[in-house]
Amino acid sequence: MRPLIHYLCVSLCLALMAAAPCSGAQKPAEDAEARARAIVAKMTLEEKIAQVHGIEDGVHFRYVPGLPRLGVPPLRITNGPAGVGHGGLSRQLRATALPAPISLAASWDVDLARRYGMIAGRETRELGSDLLESPDINIIRAPQNGRAFESFSEDPYLVARLAVASIEGTQSVGALANVKHYLANNQEADRRTIDELIGERALREIYMPGFEASVKEANVASLMCAYQKVNGAFNCENGPLLNDVLKKEWHFKGFVISDYGAVHSTVPSALSGLDLEMPVGEYYSSALKTAVEQGAVPIATIDDMLVRRYAAMMRFGMFGVRAKPSAVSVLEDGKAAREMVEQGMVLLKNKGDVMPLDGNGLKSIVLIGPGALRAKTGGGGSSHVIPVYSIEPSDGIEAHMPPHTRVDVLDGCSVGAAVAAAKVANVAIVMVGDDETEGHDHAIELPAAQNEMIAAVAAANPKTIVVLKSGSALLMPWLNSVAAVLEAWYPGEEDGNAVADILFGEVNPSGKLPLTFPKSGRDTVARDPAEYPGDGHTVHYSEGLEVGYRWYQSHKVEPLFPFGFGLSYTTFSYSGLTVAAGRAGTHTATVRFRVTNTGKRKGAEVAQVYVAFPRIEAGDEAPRQLKGFRKIMLSPGESREVVVALDARAFSYWSIKEHDWRIQPGTYAIMAGSSSQDVPLVSSIVMQ
Repeated sequence: MRPLIHYLCVSLCLALMAAAPCSGAQKPAEDAEARARAIVAKMTLEEKIAQVHGIEDGVHFRYVPGLPRLGVPPLRITNGPAGVGHGGLSRQLRATALPAPISLAASWDVDLARRYGMIAGRETRELGSDLLESPDINIIRAPQNGRAFESFSEDPYLVARLAVASIEGTQSVGALANVKHYLANNQEADRRTIDELIGERALREIYMPGFEASVKEANVASLMCAYQKVNGAFNCENGPLLNDVLKKEWHFKGFVISDYGAVHSTVPSALSGLDLEMPVGEYYSSALKTAVEQGAVPIATIDDMLVRRYAAMMRFGMFGVRAKPSAVSVLEDGKAAREMVEQGMVLLKNKGDVMPLDGNGLKSIVLIGPGALRAKTGGGGSSHVIPVYSIEPSDGIEAHMPPHTRVDVLDGCSVGAAVAAAKVANVAIVMVGDDETEGHDHAIELPAAQNEMIAAVAAANPKTIVVLKSGSALLMPWLNSVAAVLEAWYPGEEDGNAVADILFGEVNPSGKLPLTFPKSGRDTVARDPAEYPGDGHTVHYSEGLEVGYRWYQSHKVEPLFPFGFGLSYTTFSYSGLTVAAGRAGTHTATVRFRVTNTGKRKGAEVAQVYVAFPRIEAGDEAPRQLKGFRKIMLSPGESREVVVALDARAFSYWSIKEHDWRIQPGTYAIMAGSSSQDVPLVSSIVMQ
């Protein structure tokens, strides 16, 4: 029995045993807070202290004990954000390995992001946990970041839209979302000690918008403070960021959890806004009790920590009778995972329309490279998911081919063998990639042996297709030699099926790059060691607002592939741009234009809207900034009007002088197109 058939049989059995997931209905906030305060008022100091940190005892990890005397349940936490991780020392659970979050971002589809969050949230509850450590929304400042695959984008607007949808999905099924890592966890190098010096405008315009939207729009239940320092203070004891911005300015009602081992103090952390220390109480147990007894930390501060967490748990029905864990919906969630990764794959090159492949017209295919041997179900570190099943690349290819077609698989270690096989095959498909993981950063280039192997195979077979399974941008010294390049990211458990669906045209690729692919490592923030990764103590964000495509356009540097780029098996045209101002005094606008499918296949297009600001005294404005997008499906010859509403924030900048958002009077250019570089439609609007 082949692996897929086996898992389908298992999943049918599991589905029959599965109980309905718990309701995601939330209790009114005021009622929950009042109930939480009533419970806290009955607690002793010892009980309160025992509730503000986790425990680790060989059985429990990512776990805060309950308080049965007062009906307080335990809080059970599991890893994210690419699906449900193992969650603890003794809980090696299998779950749906969703495509990496960067793949989700490449779909540019907020409805898909909501569905992604919903599946991860539902499986969180089905597997016995309450809180999912997801989403990770840190800006991809450097593509070398070891956790780029866990994140969404280099652009704050795209990050915010996906974050809100993902959180809404997770919390709609009764799980607590945990947006992370606040703030600026943008590198793994020296992450526990590095002090990031970031200007006020960059903080507000680049690194904060995703978190702000998560709080204000998605009402996220919890937030994780990061390891790093920002402007001199560790994030988990950074009062200006936690108390002043998060809780007072943004009115965050949830609770703040530390990253694991990210706490460095007792009194400063407690007074700065940290509500729960994880994984254990190194600083929030006996030391915190003493601080309260000595008056260094008010008891009201401890009470607030507990009220925030209890009220959030109450709103999600976690007090009282709770449903028992049930089985994961293997068939349903696996099908969804396949659709998600297909929507996120980005076709970067397709010379001579070599793709899609015609299975009936091929007699032989050779799969070459490490990515051809086994499914790439995800990256490493805390985000790792143990998949319920996985589809191997060769199985996916063979399922699309007639029985008589030959499919050979080589690891690529022997260049001679790879070349010999490529010469006699109708098509050579080379599958390569990287292995990103939490804990260290990485080079954005393949090993030299893999680059040499790709070049040699391409020389032997003009129909060489490269499938990249990477968690970030990669350099491509062989790009001009190959016929096609497909960025598949980390596809998750449905790797083999999903990649084959794109290769053979069962699905028309529609993904767009959520980050810029450079021609050289010198074209990234890594060009200056002071800017990245720093000297081990300090890293200077001296690029200010010039992050990602903003830097390329400001400095007129040509990327390998621009932000927002992605090809299709059909073509699209743009026309008829109009920009209408909103009601007087609102500083809003409505952008309208038409997109037409000018090709011969049905396909989806991500229409993007960019805004260029007038000159601002503070300077540092990018030539254009993403402020809206829509993903639309069109049949051949079909034309549809796209409407994008721009709110006041789309025209705002952060004033350092006034410490607030301001709109500069003047003319704003409005651009629409298929990528950050391809914007054929240009108009303007005047803001007073």
